Amino acid sequence: MAHFVSLIWVFGTSEVLDFFWIWCLVVRMNEQTSNTRRIERALGDWMRARLPFAIAELVMFFLKQGWAALFGGLLLIAMIVTDRIWQEGWALARYDALFLYALGLQVLFLATGMESMREARVILLFHLTGTAMEIFKVHAGSWAYPGAGVLKLWDVPLFSGFMYASVGSYMARVIRSFDMRFAPYPPFWATVLLATAIYVNFFAHHFLPDIRNILFVATVVLFWRTRIWFHVGVRDYWMPLPLAAFLSSVFLWLAENVGTATRIWLYTGQTPGEWVSLAKMGSWYLLLYVSFVTVTVVFRDALSSKPLTETRAVPARSPAVSPPQSG
Repeated sequence: MAHFVSLIWVFGTSEVLDFFWIWCLVVRMNEQTSNTRRIERALGDWMRARLPFAIAELVMFFLKQGWAALFGGLLLIAMIVTDRIWQEGWALARYDALFLYALGLQVLFLATGMESMREARVILLFHLTGTAMEIFKVHAGSWAYPGAGVLKLWDVPLFSGFMYASVGSYMARVIRSFDMRFAPYPPFWATVLLATAIYVNFFAHHFLPDIRNILFVATVVLFWRTRIWFHVGVRDYWMPLPLAAFLSSVFLWLAENVGTATRIWLYTGQTPGEWVSLAKMGSWYLLLYVSFVTVTVVFRDALSSKPLTETRAVPARSPAVSPPQSG
C-alpha cells in the first residue's frame, strides 16, 4: 500500500490508475498471444514517456520477474496466511488445505492460459523429481513436516510437490516472458550428465563421500561461457548463467526461510523462526542446475550452441527490437 501511495504522490492519481489498468490487462491476457506483447509494449511506452529510460527498463524487469514468480509468490502468501489463522481443531488439516489451494491455482493458470500445456509438462517433471527427493530426505532425517494431514505420502504432504513445481513454473514463465536465449550453450548431453550427478549426490552423500565441491566447480567450468540473453522492453541484455543461478539461490534461500518460519517444514534441530543455514544456499544453487536442465528438456528451442552476436537476428518479436547488445 505504501508503494501505491508513493506512486500517486509522484505521478498523480489518474496516471497511476492508467498504469494499473494497463498492467491488469497484461495479467488477464494469454501470454502466448501477440496481444500480450502489444499490451506489454504499451505499458513500456507509458513508463518511458514518464521515467528515464534506465528506470523504465528496471521497473519492467521487476514487473516481469514478479509475473513469472506469481505461482510461487501466491504459495508463500498462503503459507503466511494459514500460519496465522489455522487452528488444530479444524476439520481440514492445513497441509490438505494448501494442497487444494495449490491444485486450484494450477488449474486456474492452465484455464486462463497463464501457463501452457508445454509448461505443465515441465511442472509435472518437477513434481515427480521433487516428491521423490522429499520422501527420501524426510526418511533420512534431513527435515520433517510437523503438521497433520490426510493427503500425505510416506510422511510427506502432497503439497510439497507444488513447492518444487513453483520453481519449474517460474523458470518456464521467465524464459517466455523475457524471450530468453542461452548461448553459447554446452553440449546438451553434458548438461544432463551434470544435472544427474547433482541429483544423485543429494541422495548418495548419505552413504558415500559428498562431492558437492566438485559439482560446484563443474557448474562453472561447463557454463562459464554461457550467457542468458533476455529482453526487457526495448533492448536485450545478458547475464552469465552461473551468476544468475547464484542470485536465484539467494531468493530461494529467503523463500525457504518463509517456509520454516511458518512451520511448513523444519530442518533437524531447527526451531520455528530460526534462520536456515547459509549452507543451504549452496544446495539451492546446485538444485537450480537440475531445475534448469529439466526445463530445457522441453524448451530446447531456447538453446544455442553458438554465441549470439549483434549481427545475428534474434527470434521474431517486433521489427523495432534491436539485436542483442551487452548490458
